[in-house]
Order: sequence, then C-alpha cells, then structure tokens
Amino acid sequence: MRAAMRILLVEDDPEQLEPLHAALAEAGHIVDAIQNGGIAQWVLSQRHYDLLILDWMLPDVSGIDLCLSYRKSGKTMPVLILTAKDATIDKITGLDAGADDYLVKPVDVFELLARVRALSRRSPLWQGETLHLEDLTLNLTMISVERGETAIQLSTREFQLLEYLMRHSRQVLSRDQLEQALWEWGDEPESNAITALVRRLRQRLDLLDVANWLETVYGMGYRMAPKL
Repeated sequence: MRAAMRILLVEDDPEQLEPLHAALAEAGHIVDAIQNGGIAQWVLSQRHYDLLILDWMLPDVSGIDLCLSYRKSGKTMPVLILTAKDATIDKITGLDAGADDYLVKPVDVFELLARVRALSRRSPLWQGETLHLEDLTLNLTMISVERGETAIQLSTREFQLLEYLMRHSRQVLSRDQLEQALWEWGDEPESNAITALVRRLRQRLDLLDVANWLETVYGMGYRMAPKL
C-alpha cells in the first residue's frame, strides 16, 4: 500500500460499485462511494479528495460534466474515468474534459489498483515509499513504523491515523478533521472512536518510545510533535 488517499468513487451500478469500493478500501484508501452524479457534485463542494474515479454515465450529472466542473474550479487532483465507451473519440473526449486516465468497463480490479497506484505518484501526497518525522519512519508499503532497529506493524486504521498526523506534524488537528480524514462519507463514527483510536496508536508508539509525541491538546484536538 502506498499513501492512503481519500478517493471519491462514483458509479451508479451497485454490482460494479461494491467490488471496486471493497478493493480500494482493502488497499488502505478512504473511499466515499456514491451512485448519483448530483450528490457527487455536492459532496465535491464539501470535501477534499486526492483522487476521483468517475463513471461516465451517471444519473443527474455525468462523470464528464463532473470532471469539467472540477477542473474549472481549479482543482488539480487526478481523475480516472470509467466507461463502456471504448472508441478513440470517446477517450479523447474524456481526456479533453480533464481526465488523467481512462479505464474501459468491465473493470478489472487489479488493473484499477495499478492505475490508482500510478495516479497516486502524481499527487502532492507522493513522497516515495516512506514518510519521515525526525527519526521515526512510516513505511507506506509495509504498513509499518520504524525507529532505530525496531519496527512494528499497524492496523489499517492506525496506519491511516499516523500517516495523517505525520503529514500534518506539529499541527493541532481537531476531532472533526480527523473524522473527515479517516471515515467515509455517510459512515458516522461512534462518539468515542477517535479517543479509542488515539489510545491504540499511542500503545503501538510506546513500543518505539515515542508515545509522548502524540499529544492531546485539551479542548482542541491532537498533535504529532517530536520530543528529542
């Protein structure tokens, strides 16, 4: 797994949406799966995404129109179009609308994941296979964190939290920010979910003697701040 991205997946056929959603989530990404173009347009105005995967033919607003409006708003994150249209002129239409890549249905899950990995390297999130914060190293491929000679494995959710904290090191992140970053749209976490997740991650970081780097800023949120 490379960087955990927040992905907007828009596909109106549930038989195609569900396996694609499951595969992307299994790869460690946070995926908002939506079946309607109009709803997707509203969600795009409310949330930031690292990658858009858009079916061409959608109810209300097409994937091509979503891509066009997204680009007109100044957004530059990668867009992958899914469609049964495989004529050259259709591919040109999709690319001219601002898409970065084009995948013809029926979609092979392994090819989709390979395209996503390739597009992730165009994202500002891409910093290679590892993230560093002082002498702490997060391995994005192995889902592990290392310090000195010690390495520990993380659960997917622990990995996602630590990656987000490390990418925003020394910043105070509110519970709302963390919930929006780590949970899918429409999937409301329990009230104590962030508290429990932070506690579990601290327990893992304690094995590396850096549990105190993960600070609770009372009344505001959490911060990853090295103490050397």
